[in-house]
Amino acid sequence: MTEAPAKFDEMHRPDGAIRSAYGDYDLWYEQQAQDLLRRKHFEAESNFRRTGITFNVYGEDEAEERLIPFDMVPRIIGAGEWRKLTRGIEQRVRALNAFMYDLYHRQEIIRAGRVPERLFRNNEAWLPNMVGFTPPGGVYTHIVGIDLVRTGPDEWFVLEDNARTPSGVSYMLENRETMMAMFPELFTRVGVEPVSDYPRRLAKSLAACAPKATVGKPVVAVLTPGIYNSAYFEHAFLADQMGAELVEGTDLRVIDGRVGMRTTAGFQPVDVIYRRVDDDYLDPLTFNPKSVLGIPGIMDVYRAGGVTIANAPGTGVCDDKAIYSFMPEIVEFYTGEKPLLPNVQTWRCSEPDSLAYVLDNLAEVVVKEVHGSGGYGMLIGPTASRKEIAAFRAKLEANPTNYIAQPTLALSTCPIFTRKGLVPRHVDLRPFVLVSPDAIDITPGGLTRVAMKKGSLVVNSSQGGGTKDTWVLKD
Repeated sequence: MTEAPAKFDEMHRPDGAIRSAYGDYDLWYEQQAQDLLRRKHFEAESNFRRTGITFNVYGEDEAEERLIPFDMVPRIIGAGEWRKLTRGIEQRVRALNAFMYDLYHRQEIIRAGRVPERLFRNNEAWLPNMVGFTPPGGVYTHIVGIDLVRTGPDEWFVLEDNARTPSGVSYMLENRETMMAMFPELFTRVGVEPVSDYPRRLAKSLAACAPKATVGKPVVAVLTPGIYNSAYFEHAFLADQMGAELVEGTDLRVIDGRVGMRTTAGFQPVDVIYRRVDDDYLDPLTFNPKSVLGIPGIMDVYRAGGVTIANAPGTGVCDDKAIYSFMPEIVEFYTGEKPLLPNVQTWRCSEPDSLAYVLDNLAEVVVKEVHGSGGYGMLIGPTASRKEIAAFRAKLEANPTNYIAQPTLALSTCPIFTRKGLVPRHVDLRPFVLVSPDAIDITPGGLTRVAMKKGSLVVNSSQGGGTKDTWVLKD
């Protein structure tokens, strides 16, 4: 196995000099009293508690609410660098949407031998109900989160794709609002692209995907599983910011071929449903008959053109890490271009040679479940115990098709604020992309997640990670 590249610090050069993107911020920071910054740090934490910005953690303490750590040192990306990133993100999102269309129609990519059929034959995220159906406007992936990691000055990789129900945008918005409230003078010194108009752009993008049955201005609603869902804060936040209704399955019903929303004046037709409910729970008549979270009959209305569901059912295929491993082929097949943003090298444990390599190098690689998320169901070899490695070896040998493996990347670091001053911590980045029939809209920045523990590579909120405000500099 090749050695991971040297660690890259995004603020400091190896000789300690400040990189250009952080120049103005560093001048400001050096002028601040440490006592003041410590007070601001506690202010931010108090604000997040007061606002209710928490994340429900499932496991030993069922539905325990925790505060997501917020770090007040921004992650800063230069304008030119962001332009290069957006070209790669847009190319990938176009390919994902084209792939979804092809997958549920002629499956040309399978016929061409570029992607094996077995990936779909036993894939629970692939929905036969979607075969032959085209969503309104031809859009499958209305909201996409592309997770990126950096290993060097010009080295960005896509770590995974989130095309089912990507979360985290509310934290991006609250992080910026908190920073502007605490340090207004800083934003007069550093030109930063705004993100506060994301809810307006989201509402506009969703409305542009309204079905043909729409009469007048499209009615948009956010469908939530309820208050016990881990991302409920975000569901309520986005509905409020968009001026949309926040609804649960019990608030909706199928009436005369449309989905009606309960109001004080009776049931009102809903045109677009931004759903934060998994496929299996959307319609008990089509999927899980025990579901109480969805709307009986909504899939019939959807297929008849009476409502738009965003993201489209069946897009979870794109979140599959086995599919991810074929993304270079997928991008080239649908765009005719080489990927501008490369994948992380990936070994498919379903393939005998790859499995043999992974088993021989478990202490050096990261192993992930193909359907896993949130930092669960994975092994980070260099930090795992012998017992953990032995347990994963048994899992791999028993069910190799359920896993992929990747090298342990030396993720870039950004400084976080501590009592001892600035210290480096590993980060990733989730830009948010809005897709409508005529446009792909990429919010400048996104959600930077940071591993708060020294040496940790796990940035997920459910695993103790925190977040930062992400700044894209103006030209």
